[in-house]
Amino acid sequence: MDISKLSDFNTIALHGGFSAASRASGIPKTTLSRRLSELEEELGVRLIERGTRALRLTEEGRLLRDRSAHLIEELAEVGEEVAGHAGRPRGRLKVSVPGLFAHTALGRIVAEFVGAYPDVTVEVSVNDQFVDPIADEFDIVVRANPEPNTDLVGQCFLRDDLVFAASPRLPIPEKDGSSVPAVDITVAHDATEWMLTWNGEPRIVRPRTVLRCSSMLLVYNAVLAGAGAAIMPRWLAEPDFRTGALVDWGTVPGRRVDAWALHTSRHLTSPKVKAFVAMLMAAYDPATRQDATFLARLAERPFAR
Repeated sequence: MDISKLSDFNTIALHGGFSAASRASGIPKTTLSRRLSELEEELGVRLIERGTRALRLTEEGRLLRDRSAHLIEELAEVGEEVAGHAGRPRGRLKVSVPGLFAHTALGRIVAEFVGAYPDVTVEVSVNDQFVDPIADEFDIVVRANPEPNTDLVGQCFLRDDLVFAASPRLPIPEKDGSSVPAVDITVAHDATEWMLTWNGEPRIVRPRTVLRCSSMLLVYNAVLAGAGAAIMPRWLAEPDFRTGALVDWGTVPGRRVDAWALHTSRHLTSPKVKAFVAMLMAAYDPATRQDATFLARLAERPFAR
């Protein structure tokens, strides 16, 4: 298959017609039409139905576009790297992130990224369930504590403790074995006991689930409103520990949260992916934080006040 003809086909499909494709690429309409016809003849299928006013992709055309558009973009990036332009991220960057990260720190990080790399258009999809980067065509998937996957590579940009947090209106039980109202995340396993360390002393309490949420952001807001105690990342609760809006009941023993930026090893690591991962790493690098309020500034939550 001729790569130049495939590239021309994708340009026509992207812009929806020969005239728009010609303006975008600088290639004459007659040349684009001829190359498309030659590609169709080579493949033995009709890729685009030509109407008097509009063009329409056939089923075969949609399949070819969906499977080849990302490859054409990668080839262009390889050409730029070879030509010495590896420092110029460009094109569309499609990122999948969980809701908690999307609604706290991500907005400021993405704003900084697009300001630094104006030739990149970032498309963010919010989904707490894991997605397939290959099938769903995501360049980067951000997840906490992901399952090992040999098809994915990436970097851990944040390691944090899990803590027990509660409203000051909910006093910690004074006796071992006491029951406390608990707000749980849906995906968590039900725990019969919580092992706390309060004022340097170990204490065991029994969580009694009063609310179960599919989103950690909902868990956080419910705990802030006094519904019960919950387990959450320290970075999320730390600003409220300092103001007294929440009380720190101690660190969850033996459990941590590791946030990873993942991408498929089957794709070339493009400049835009490298740049975005580098910005995540810098945002959460302790060496770049001047004081303990860094994460609080990233995660200012006006909706929770």
